[in-house]
This record gives sequence, C-alpha cells and structure tokens, in this order.
Amino acid sequence: MTIVPPSAGEPRRPFGPRNPGDAWVVAESGERYWGRFGAAGLLAIDAERGILLQHRVGWSHFGGTWGLPGGALHEGESAVDGALREAQEEAGVPDAAVRPRFTSVLDLGIWSYTTVVADVVVPFEPTISDPESVALEWVPLDAVAERPLHPGFAEAWPALRARLES
Repeated sequence: MTIVPPSAGEPRRPFGPRNPGDAWVVAESGERYWGRFGAAGLLAIDAERGILLQHRVGWSHFGGTWGLPGGALHEGESAVDGALREAQEEAGVPDAAVRPRFTSVLDLGIWSYTTVVADVVVPFEPTISDPESVALEWVPLDAVAERPLHPGFAEAWPALRARLES
C-alpha cells in the first residue's frame, strides 16, 4: 500500500486546510481509494421521500455519478462521526436530523469504506454546502438503481436495499 497525497493541480476541498486523511491509498493493483484512514458515507433514509443521493461533481473520483454524501475519515475519527461530518459538509445535514440504524463495512485490508444507514428523524432539505456536489436529491428506493451510480455504491446497493426492507 502506498499513500499518495493529492497532486498540486488536483482540486480537493479548495477552501481551507487539508486534513492528513485527505490522500489516496494505492493498492498493489494500482487501484486508488480516497481516505488514508478509510472513508464513510451517510445513507439517510426518509420514510416519505426515499434516500438522499449526491450527484458528484465532474472533477471528483467517479465524477458525474450518484452516490452518498461522504468522504475521507480523519485520524482517530469513528466511521459514524465521519459520515455525519461529511454529510454536514457536503449536503448540509443538520445535527440530530438522523439516527443511525446500522453500518455496512467494505474492508479491503488496506482500506475500508463504511456506509452508515440512518433514519431521518427531523425532516430537512439538503443544501449544496461545498463544491463536491452538482445536485442533492431525495430518491425513492425503486428509482435509485436507474441513476448512473458510483461503482462502489452500485455494487453495495442491492444488499443495502435488502437490509432496509427487512
């Protein structure tokens, strides 16, 4: 495993200092994964409106696809705390608006991604609050797979949906 910080010309959170977790982890295969300490995302589910999806800006990894608000964990940060922080940063998810229900972890040994599934307990309208989103939408469960999804989320979605419906 190699840790590679973003290159000088690569846009990433253009406002404010970088966190030490903001770096690529590169596997022996050459595949890159964002987040030196892993990454996490929030799957916020509203019983009336569906799940909150983020349309990722073109310059991001797998830009132009739909996925969950999320990103690199800070050193020592729990996946739940990181997913909630990232959802606040990227989608304006208010404090205490969601209650975590369960987590799902993809552990590749050198890197992990945790999906934090949470119920919306105080309805809110998401707001684009940083440059990583083109759009934010509540999407009914039946319509999620119709979107061009981030490959990792597309792979995880069938199992996540099954758990949501059980």
